[in-house]
Amino acid sequence: MLGNRKANGLRPLIRNCIFAGCVLLFASPLLAQDASHKQHASANSSTVTALLVSDIHFEPFWDPAKVPQLVSAPVGRWKAILASTPSPNQAQRFDQLQQTCHARGVDTPFALFDASLRAMQQNGSGAGFSVLSGDLLAHSFSCKYATLFPTASPEQYREFVEKTLQFVTAELRASLPRAPLYAALGNNDSDCDDYRLDAGSAFLAASADDFTSQVDKAERKKAQQDFAAGGNYSALLPAPLRNARLLVLDDLFLSRRYATCSGKPDIKAAAGQIAWLRSQLASAREHKEKIWVVAHIPPGVDPYATILRARNVCGGQAPEMFLTSNELTQAVTEFSDVVQLVLFAHTHMDELRLLRPDTGKTGKDVAAKLVPSISPIHGNNPSFVLAAVDAASAVMTDYRVIASSDKAGTAWREEYDFDRAYGVQEFAPASLRRIIAELAADPAAKSEASAAYLKSYFKNTASIPAAAFWPEYVCALSNSTEASFESCFCGNR
Repeated sequence: MLGNRKANGLRPLIRNCIFAGCVLLFASPLLAQDASHKQHASANSSTVTALLVSDIHFEPFWDPAKVPQLVSAPVGRWKAILASTPSPNQAQRFDQLQQTCHARGVDTPFALFDASLRAMQQNGSGAGFSVLSGDLLAHSFSCKYATLFPTASPEQYREFVEKTLQFVTAELRASLPRAPLYAALGNNDSDCDDYRLDAGSAFLAASADDFTSQVDKAERKKAQQDFAAGGNYSALLPAPLRNARLLVLDDLFLSRRYATCSGKPDIKAAAGQIAWLRSQLASAREHKEKIWVVAHIPPGVDPYATILRARNVCGGQAPEMFLTSNELTQAVTEFSDVVQLVLFAHTHMDELRLLRPDTGKTGKDVAAKLVPSISPIHGNNPSFVLAAVDAASAVMTDYRVIASSDKAGTAWREEYDFDRAYGVQEFAPASLRRIIAELAADPAAKSEASAAYLKSYFKNTASIPAAAFWPEYVCALSNSTEASFESCFCGNR
């Protein structure tokens, strides 16, 4: 596509930016806000604060000498082990492990994880609930374990994976004990390898108790069964939210990169997940419930992979897609009367999406939020989101991004406030249509709004590379099929 736009000279710069890990932190204020700006949720008794966090990618191998202790110790002792004095050769051994596994960048060691938890306590102490939208485990997890324990059995590896997941969820719960935690699995969260998992596996069965432990007691047994079968579960959100529910999916099964642990495809797992989702949404409609859908991998076009692989979309090549089909988008838009919000992550960016029904299909637009990462592996500073949620409607009325000043989590501050930045009253389809339309009207990324949007795209780097593929990115915000993306991008050239 860049060749089509005679931007070959920018291609190396763009590649360097992407390989370095260009990350969008949705930035500084875009628009001035007048004096009528409504107060934050903490000052309004009709709203509930929700902590939204994702892509922690916890790194238990940061100090390789401590890993045998972690293997043999119960999860309750992990914090003391990880917080103890580093081994004399920690840096050298970790570098060797990284090189052996061809790992790029560094995820979240204990010190950063602990710092992020303290920031969550300080900024989100009044949260009513927390949502973790996947990828709890570090990248190259299986390789690092196998390098340190070359004779370990698959069962031993699975046990270490399960303990790592339990440690992450336990620390999050301890940091905000009054906020029930609802967590989804991501593509890295598996007992075999990245993007690989077996439906109905021993791993899912063993993890079900932990992931559904804060589901309402009356519904917990069913939630455990659903999670053991496919990594999905339903949870009624706590008061003061009224008749509001989370539907949590492990949409790894829908990914284009998904395979079973043996490396084979399994279309039944994806079909089963969509069937489960539709059944839950139909029940919600019947009971007049308000729904949040939570999954890790977003649907639609992956604009960065599309650019990186030089996909000539206007010449007939298909863009790179996150999922195998648009069925997830179609399911939630057909039930737009009950779905108030969809949460994704995976890109490590703080983003928005507008999910739209396929042409000729029933349904209406649904707002989707992509939660930024704690892991700084792409060069970004760690961040999380504090959302204000209307207790009666379950609509996300506002949110704030809290970001670290550096990749180590040294100091945390508010990066931006959604309402003040965009001059809108809630994170809803009408607001997102307005924002996307304004960005789309500026294909050269020259306006004040676009410049502000791009400002924090990649820390300490000029935004020119991002601006070079701005039209592709903006088209991906609200066009989740190959055909609609092509029409948007190529029709505007």
